[in-house]
Amino acid sequence: MEEQQDEMSFWDHLEELRWTLFRIILALFIFAIGAFAVMPWLFDNVVMAPCYGDFIVYREMCKLSSLFSVLPDFCNQTFKVDVVNIKLASQFFTHMSTSFWLALLLTFPYTMYEIWKFVSPALYENEKKNVRWVFLCGTIMFFLGCAVGYFLVFPMTLRFLATYELSAAITEQVSLESYMDNFIMLIFVMGVVFEMPLVSWLLSKIGLLNRSFFHKYRRHAIVGLLVAAAFITPSSDPFTLSLVFFPLYGLYELSAFFVKPAPPEEDDDNGEESDIEATKELKA
Repeated sequence: MEEQQDEMSFWDHLEELRWTLFRIILALFIFAIGAFAVMPWLFDNVVMAPCYGDFIVYREMCKLSSLFSVLPDFCNQTFKVDVVNIKLASQFFTHMSTSFWLALLLTFPYTMYEIWKFVSPALYENEKKNVRWVFLCGTIMFFLGCAVGYFLVFPMTLRFLATYELSAAITEQVSLESYMDNFIMLIFVMGVVFEMPLVSWLLSKIGLLNRSFFHKYRRHAIVGLLVAAAFITPSSDPFTLSLVFFPLYGLYELSAFFVKPAPPEEDDDNGEESDIEATKELKA
């Protein structure tokens, strides 16, 4: 089988790629039809669930806030976000687009499998073992990131922004398009962000990244991740900020763990730089 793959011409590879893309698109289309059929139920019980005070995350946070007084109050059962539709065709197009995004999410493992089938014949046996593990890890991390986005990032962002008041004269109503844009963006962004260890590993394998980078820029990364967490969840309390910051920082350290160690020469240079900085600090 490997010999046949080695003898494949450029057009044979192109034909194989065409069928790979066809199977991925077909699976996406089938799942989109299924998602379209069950979307009304999913919309009421999953997509719109963070709009109400009895959402599971709010209930668990309420229990925590009763134990720790420094936490924000999540026990307000009257919390509700009114989502309104201001365009005639918005509900129909939202039904279709949300079905597509759900199908894209559900077919992600199959898409990774098809990509693996396409690239695996070009790899050696030892490379196949590593890449197989990478595809599995990447799939798990993507779904974990989407779960963090749905159960943590989006509810906290929604709760803060929906309760923020500039003036009592303003009636708070959220348009359907605005709600769905933030819902999909935050969930899929977190799914992509959780691929950071995988991307770091790949960059390390091709020699563009090593562990010294993470050690050297750790302080810069902490500041950058704090800014990113503040941007993702524009809340004024440190608790909500830390809920986003610590997972992001954990991903940074996990990425450092997966990359190759720095070459001995680079380690020596970093050590000398640290000694020089320490000497300057002592003199000061």
